[in-house]
This record gives sequence, structure tokens and C-alpha cells, in this order.
Amino acid sequence: MSIMSYNGAAVIGMAGKDCVAIAADTRFGIQAQTVGTDFQKVFEMGPHLYLGLPGLATDVQTVSQRLKFRLNLYELRENRRIKPRTFMSMVSNLLYERRFGPYFVEPIIVGLNEKDSKPYIASMDLIGCPMEVEDFVVGGTCGEQMYGMCESLYRPNMEPDDLFETISQALLNAVDTDAVSGWGAVVHIIEKDKVTTRTLRTRQD
Repeated sequence: MSIMSYNGAAVIGMAGKDCVAIAADTRFGIQAQTVGTDFQKVFEMGPHLYLGLPGLATDVQTVSQRLKFRLNLYELRENRRIKPRTFMSMVSNLLYERRFGPYFVEPIIVGLNEKDSKPYIASMDLIGCPMEVEDFVVGGTCGEQMYGMCESLYRPNMEPDDLFETISQALLNAVDTDAVSGWGAVVHIIEKDKVTTRTLRTRQD
């Protein structure tokens, strides 16, 4: 078994019209054994900036804490909020520093630019090679199924309610075919003036 699938995870980032969404399952398991159903994989890094971390659970917690520390230092020094693309560079630098003994996480970054509310989505591999996209990114143990669902359901310029429905259906249907992810999900819809967080009920078997 790959170390990336040891704990199991499923995370999707998706862009809409002046809004962006990130969804993740909440299962914490050790291979096929489910230990908990409230494990946090999505972290708020700013009012309009969220980070999803699929991968090894211990590295998820370590990377999220180290990034929060660096983010606080940046905002103290610069006296302004970090931009999503700048934050992506920060994440990439952290991972590349450890390229010979990497953190086993594949970060997904979603956010809104403050000036024009344009959605920003990026993902990267274990050593921080970034991939910026216009539509959606996926990460976790059921990546192929999530890609298939997103390809089928995604439409450009969706309103927040349509975006929530699309990303939720993509995640729920994908984790149903994966034994090591699921057991609950959380979805964040990020708009210019608010962030809506919803918890989804999923199959518990």
C-alpha cells in the first residue's frame, strides 16, 4: 500500500462565478480500519483563502501548523493579507525544502483575489511543483473517480448554490467507490462577502 493512501483522503477544489469551493471528506483511518470521522483536512488561511491537505495524517497536521506560522510571519512583516498566488509559492517553498525526505501531502489551494474576486485554484505534488487551473483540482485516494465526476458535472461560471451542489455530488459519488475515504464531508463556499460551510452526511459503511 502507498504511504499516500495509508490514512485515506478525498479533496476537491472548484471555481465558480466570483466564488470558489473546497470540499473534503472527514474520515481518519489506518488503512481499512476507521478510527475517527471528524478529521480536519481543510484549513482556513485567510478570509478568502483555504488549504486542503490530502495525504498522511501526521504530515497534514505538521504542514498546516508550519504554514500557519509562516503565514503569520508574512502578514506581520508585510502588514497586509497574503494573496492566493503568493501563498501558493509559500507552500511550494516549504515542500521543496524537504524534497529529499518529503512531507506526504498534496496540497490544494483555493481562494479569491481581493481586488476583482477572481477565483484562484492550484494544486501541487509532494515536492511542491505547482499546477494552476481555471476549473477544478482533485487530490486523495479516489482521484480518478473524482476527476470523472468533476468532468461530468462541472460547468463554467456557476453561481454559489450550483457550485455547492456540483462539488458535493462529485465528492459524494467518488468516495462511495473508495474504501479508505468518506464517512462524512465538509464543504466551504467562499464568496466576496462571506464563507458558507456545510457538513454533508455520507454512507457509513
